[in-house]
Amino acid sequence: MSLLAILLILCIAALHAFILYFEMFAWETRGPRVFRQFDRDMFPKTKVMAANQGLYNGFLAAGLIWSCLIGDPIWAQNVALFFLGCVLVAGIYGAATASKRILYVQALPAAAAILVLMVS
Repeated sequence: MSLLAILLILCIAALHAFILYFEMFAWETRGPRVFRQFDRDMFPKTKVMAANQGLYNGFLAAGLIWSCLIGDPIWAQNVALFFLGCVLVAGIYGAATASKRILYVQALPAAAAILVLMVS
């Protein structure tokens, strides 16, 4: 993998580690500021669901980091493509169902990393 691909992958992993923190530990405090279109009383009621989503984002971050640590370049690329594909699909779905911002924050960076990975 090229240095640019690795840097993009690690940035996306860091984003998903932050999402883990946000959804698991700051849902009730920061959630209402991020998702202003929802009523504030929704956040305590959905805390467990958000924590579950946060855990899945942590798995995405872990998989992306793992892909950067694999010694075999073909295997590393395949693992990275799998996890980036998961991020891309989750970003598209999130943009369609929760907030359009997710397209720019999650899906587009994943698509860019896939593109860089494929041409490097």
